[in-house]
Parts: sequence; C-alpha cells; structure tokens
Amino acid sequence: MSVRQISVFIENSPGKLAAFTRLLGEGNIDLLALTIADTTSFGILRCLVADPDEACRVITKAGYSARLTDVLAAVVPDKPGGLADVLITLADEGVSLEYCYSFARETAGQSFAQNGGAALVLRVDDLERATLALSSRGVPLINQDQIAALRGV
Repeated sequence: MSVRQISVFIENSPGKLAAFTRLLGEGNIDLLALTIADTTSFGILRCLVADPDEACRVITKAGYSARLTDVLAAVVPDKPGGLADVLITLADEGVSLEYCYSFARETAGQSFAQNGGAALVLRVDDLERATLALSSRGVPLINQDQIAALRGV
C-alpha cells in the first residue's frame, strides 16, 4: 500500500519557490505534505497532493522537472520512541530508509493524531517488504484515497 509523491527540482533563488506554489494554487492543487532539501543552486521539493498524476501534468507543462515516486505513508505512535519502534521494525526486516518527513492534516474533523498517531512519509528501498513489516506490527498505513480526502481542509 503506497502513495504517490511528486519530486520537483526548483532553482534556489528568490521568488522561484513562490512562483512554483503560485502555479499550484492557480491549478487548484493543494500541497497536503511537503519537504524541501536544498543545495546552493537548487532544491528538491517532495510533496503529496490529492491527484498526483494531474499535478505532475500541470507541473511538467509549466517546464519543471518532476517525477512520481511510490512512498509509504504511515501513522506512527505519537509518543517518545514511537518513531524508533517503526524504524527498528524496518531495520529488523532489512529495509533501508532513504528519507522521511511528517505532516499534519485532518479530514472531516478527524486527524491522524486523534488516534495517538503522527502521519509520516517514508521512502524505503523495498516497499513490499516494508508494507508487510509495518502491517504485521499493526502500524496503520495511509492509502492514496485517504491522502486525497485531506484536500480542502
């Protein structure tokens, strides 16, 4: 069970991120989760949106370099050691974590945190093995429909 993340290269200079987010706003694309890793000359924006295929079409049509990637979204226990337990589960199964980031949104008045969890995006080297490992330990996974339901909150 994975969700589709968009990765976009954005020039690291004044106004470039603002122009990109304006493009998304004009296309009625809501950033539901995001992280940015930067270097001196460019950044990589990674994000979740309700309709990643349509968003990627809009983004690439505007001349940006974008790529869709399958990632896991999970509800991690929001307590000291909660993330460590999830990461140890992955490590015990031989799954490598490439990066992760968290997000906070709610839908229909319900949030992931309501059930004692924090929403986390995980990029791993083996989606299938990671999915099985987390599911077997009772870690709730978030699917693309649940991500799409976050839109417009």
